[in-house]
Amino acid sequence: MTPAVAGGVVGAVAGVGMALVLVALPPRRRPSLADRVLPYVADQRADQTAARWQPATGGSWTAVVVVFGPWLRRAADLLGRLLGGSADLRRRLTRAGSRLDVDELRLEQVTWGLLAAATAGAAAIVAAARGAVAPVPVLVGLVAAFTGGVLARDQQLSRAVRDRERTILAEFPPVADLLALAVAAGEGPVAAIERVSRTAHGALPEELREVLGQIATGTSVSAALDRLAARTGVVAVARFASTVAVATERGTPLVDVLHAQAADVREAGRRELLETGARKEVLMMVPVVFLVLPVTVVFAFFPGVVGLQLTAP
Repeated sequence: MTPAVAGGVVGAVAGVGMALVLVALPPRRRPSLADRVLPYVADQRADQTAARWQPATGGSWTAVVVVFGPWLRRAADLLGRLLGGSADLRRRLTRAGSRLDVDELRLEQVTWGLLAAATAGAAAIVAAARGAVAPVPVLVGLVAAFTGGVLARDQQLSRAVRDRERTILAEFPPVADLLALAVAAGEGPVAAIERVSRTAHGALPEELREVLGQIATGTSVSAALDRLAARTGVVAVARFASTVAVATERGTPLVDVLHAQAADVREAGRRELLETGARKEVLMMVPVVFLVLPVTVVFAFFPGVVGLQLTAP
């Protein structure tokens, strides 16, 4: 490490230390009005969100939470104001079946971004130890790493939404057949949903249990089923919810419709599987063209080439 780089690193560490000292001075650590009032007026969900970042047990992690928890919350609030889209984010969390709320997800995004920036900073320090490094590319790299960490957490949420929707779609045909069997045996739609949710396990039966819980608390059957369709975001579940709601309100036949919907979902899954296989044909040819075929050519022509070299004068 050159003297200039060493001096820059020492100066940066000293500057950060002085900034932390200035920020931590008692006149600057005065609690805000929201911090003083919210513990007395916040609802239970806000209390649970705040308790997530409160020290519950002793140890080193407690000290880390005490020191960096408020800073992470402020960074998450700033990130939420910059990015926006809280309603869309809340809807995606619901569709993913996550127990996190928007504030907790913002905290995780900030944490991922800081970890990525710390990794990029460590790489920059190693590069600086081996030679001169310009400060502007390092700063751009840190910002890009932080942005990449935030976007990576968002992409993970999108992937969780797609996986859950795919799971619900795969679970729909057997659940619909079980509901049709229960209705054909003489049970009502709500009783059939209760029986299936009791005996089956998975993402869709869990959503059906949520529907039963809403009905038990006084929500109408049609409203609970509409919320199910909005929560899952799956077209087949939306059609199922509409069918059951109409059957409950008007007494229309339900067994044949459920069997038909299950058959439609199975047929759609079969078509999607065929389309995926057709798209993968080119990728399936890659090992054949670039691995199997060259080896075959080598085995076919190599003995002839050797024989020509041995018989050549």
